[in-house]
Amino acid sequence: MMLNLFSMFDPSTGLLSLNWFSMFMFMFLPTPFWMTPSKLTSILMNTYMKITKEIIMHIKTGKPSILLVSMFSYLLMINVMGLMPYVFTASAHLCVSLTIALTMWMSLMMYGWLYSTNNMFTHLVPMGTPAPLMPFMVLIESISNLIRPGSLAVRLTANMIAGHLLMSLLGNNLISNFPLMLIMMWLFMGLMVFELAVAFIQSYVFMTLSTLYSSEI
Repeated sequence: MMLNLFSMFDPSTGLLSLNWFSMFMFMFLPTPFWMTPSKLTSILMNTYMKITKEIIMHIKTGKPSILLVSMFSYLLMINVMGLMPYVFTASAHLCVSLTIALTMWMSLMMYGWLYSTNNMFTHLVPMGTPAPLMPFMVLIESISNLIRPGSLAVRLTANMIAGHLLMSLLGNNLISNFPLMLIMMWLFMGLMVFELAVAFIQSYVFMTLSTLYSSEI
């Protein structure tokens, strides 16, 4: 049962595995053919505009907003596609989320230490820290800074795995009892709505935390 329960997170299903192909499905999305945008396009554009305004409010500049909004839309696409039948959930793997988080964190650190060195040193010692505690604060702030990509990746992966495991566990236990499955269908519909909300919230949280980290530079 444990092997079957976690088998949906196995990325290798043979010599010709197309599981990771779900990460690049956005390149094959149809382009709009009409001058008037659809309702879905309007909702997405309004969402991106609100997110851009929030990013500018934290960073005081619009330069990294394109990168952060693109990261939000990419994670949202992967998370939502993972809810579809027979579609591989790439964000449920630590190698994917850690790669995105580590790339973002490394780029911010390199830019900060190269072009804003004094500001980076300032964040190691909070204002008002007593002189005897300064070495300990530098150590604590350095450790907290180093674990940021890990916390971002683990948060995204754990939340995406939890819902999928719950739905898989309930589905495996109810597959032999068809009347009970019909009764529990409302529960599955509620779980699907909940997972859709989690997919959006986790993308938003990942983007917001990356924005807050970049605002310290």
